[in-house]
Amino acid sequence: MTEPQPLRASMASVAEIFRRRGIDLGNLPPETTPTTGEDDWPAPDLLAETDRRIPPRYAGATATAPAIVDWVHQLRDLALPSGHVARTGPSLLVLGPTGVGKTHQAYGALRMLASCGVRGRWVAVPAADLYARLRPRHGVDSEAEFTKIADAPILVVDDLGAAKPSEWTEEINYRLVNHRYEHMLPTIFTSNVPARELGQVLGDRVASRLCEMAVRVVLEGVDRRRAGGTVAVERAW
Repeated sequence: MTEPQPLRASMASVAEIFRRRGIDLGNLPPETTPTTGEDDWPAPDLLAETDRRIPPRYAGATATAPAIVDWVHQLRDLALPSGHVARTGPSLLVLGPTGVGKTHQAYGALRMLASCGVRGRWVAVPAADLYARLRPRHGVDSEAEFTKIADAPILVVDDLGAAKPSEWTEEINYRLVNHRYEHMLPTIFTSNVPARELGQVLGDRVASRLCEMAVRVVLEGVDRRRAGGTVAVERAW
C-alpha cells in the first residue's frame, strides 16, 4: 500500500504541476462568494427585475401624483448614505374611491424607486391575499409568513380595509402596521376608505399610526375602468 504523502509535499507537487502549465498561482483573482440578492443587482437591472415581477395589468405603470413623486425622491435621498439601499423612511397612504388609479400609482412608485437605483426587496400584496396567506391552516407556519411580509424592506399593501372586518383582521392590521411603524419601514398602503372613516374601519390604533407614519395622498375622479381611463386628480396633506 502506498504511504500517504505529507500535506506540504502534496501541495508542492500541485504547485509544480501548475508551474509547468504556465499558471501563476500568485496572479489568480481573489475568491468571491456569488450573490443573488436584489441589493447586489446592477442599477440598470433593478428596473428590469421590478418590471418582471409587476402584474401585467400594471406593466409600465408611472407615478404621476406629485406627492408620490416627492415621496420617491425622499426615499431615494435617505437611501444614498447606505449605498442606495432602502432601510428606513416614511410611508405612503394613497386613498380614493374605486378605479381612480391607486394601485397603478403604487406600482409606478416601485418602478420609479428602481429607476432611481434604490435597492431593497419589495413585496406587494392585496389585503385580501394577505389575510388568506396568514390564516391558520395545516402545514403552514403563519408566523413565519407574517415575518416574511412584515420585514420586507419595501412593502405595498393594496386595498387595506376592503375585507369584511373582524377581530382577527383587525389584529393582523394592527400587528403589521405597528411593526412597520416601529421599525420605520417604507410602506405603501392603498385604501378605498375615506380618511375620516379610517378609525372606524381599521381601528383607532391603526389609524393613529397611519396618520403619523405616512404621507397621505387622496386621488379623486371617476372609475377609470368604467370611463375609459379618465385621469384622477391628486390631493395631499
